[in-house]
Amino acid sequence: MKKNNFTNERVDRWYLNIMSPNTKGGKFAWLDPTSIYINTKAFHDLLDDLLFDLEGYDCDVVAGIDAMGFVLGSALAAKLGKGFLPIRKAGKLCVDTDKVEFINYSKRNQEMEIRFPAFEKGTKVFIVDQWVETGGTMNAAIQLVERQGGLVNGVISLAIEENNKTKNLRKNYNCFSAVVPNSEWQKQCNKQHLNSFKNYRPKMAFPNK
Repeated sequence: MKKNNFTNERVDRWYLNIMSPNTKGGKFAWLDPTSIYINTKAFHDLLDDLLFDLEGYDCDVVAGIDAMGFVLGSALAAKLGKGFLPIRKAGKLCVDTDKVEFINYSKRNQEMEIRFPAFEKGTKVFIVDQWVETGGTMNAAIQLVERQGGLVNGVISLAIEENNKTKNLRKNYNCFSAVVPNSEWQKQCNKQHLNSFKNYRPKMAFPNK
């Protein structure tokens, strides 16, 4: 990957402060990061920080996991000048596919698929999702890529929570996240509660004018 012109990473990762707490109950994820995508400065600072961390790592294509991984993945692909491969929920593609079954973060069985064939053997792939809680969804995506001979050169997310289920993911793959390991943000994510929730206001997501 050629050298970029992005600024040094923001140590405070300020944009994490504008993520929304869950207001709808247990069947939903514990927070909503989409306010970062809506806010112009937050979204571009997030992308710049991830690209800074990816310096020196290369890929041929960026894969994004259905559905919110499409947002972050396609934006990174555009910034990197790479193509984008969607990893879909099963039953959405009208071409030949490869499919895998897994248990997602909510402990439900789910299936994902990608087109078959999607790329040549030896293709270097970055896999992107919005959030990695237990690693089940990401591991399924990795399985799909590797079954077609792809090389997973990076796992990218807003955050990768630290628990027994994500240890092997960090051990076996290059992992990159806006939430930096060993940071205060990481500790709060592991507890699934951010101190910033007490100051959250919906207007914090509004696009910068």
